[in-house]
Amino acid sequence: MNHHILDLLRAALVHYGYWAVAAALLLENAGLPVPGETILLMASFLAYAERDLHLGWIILVGTVAATLGDNLGFAIGHYGGPPLLKRYRGFRGGAAVARGEKLFSRYGATTILFARFVFGMRIIAGPLAGMLRMPWKKFVVFNLLGAALWVTVISCLGYTFGSRWNLLVHFMKRFDLSVGAAFAIIAVVLWWRSRKVRASS
Repeated sequence: MNHHILDLLRAALVHYGYWAVAAALLLENAGLPVPGETILLMASFLAYAERDLHLGWIILVGTVAATLGDNLGFAIGHYGGPPLLKRYRGFRGGAAVARGEKLFSRYGATTILFARFVFGMRIIAGPLAGMLRMPWKKFVVFNLLGAALWVTVISCLGYTFGSRWNLLVHFMKRFDLSVGAAFAIIAVVLWWRSRKVRASS
């Protein structure tokens, strides 16, 4: 990521503290392309390096904000319905949304739990779950569990790596790519199996 952008994010954290964390995670999980993961990592790094922020509060604020953001995205998707889904495919990219639809149809609400660890899926998971009419009660449970797990893991990584910020960012990029590739492979396998079933019927 561009160093100028990182400087801007750091300045936002220094000036607004937990509010910056809350705003970034709320917006990202609601469906906007905000670098929430980077903000969370940097906040945890600052908690280690400068003690202006505290890890426990970062995890609490981040979990609440991510949960609320996904619920907001779910509501937008739910009330927007099929017309919004059609526009969403065009705006987000048909392939990414199609993969998300296949994962939701196969694994249901469990997809919400793991989608947070993939940048592209993290942004579309909430709105897409609403558009596909996932039961809200199931969504709430897996959304909260996923938010708590994701925020805790990312925050602890940022705090543990401390001064090795560049190495941590590089590791997280590789991790996102690896998980994204795994999701893509699963989607292809599911597509191939469904095609095979249709051909044999």
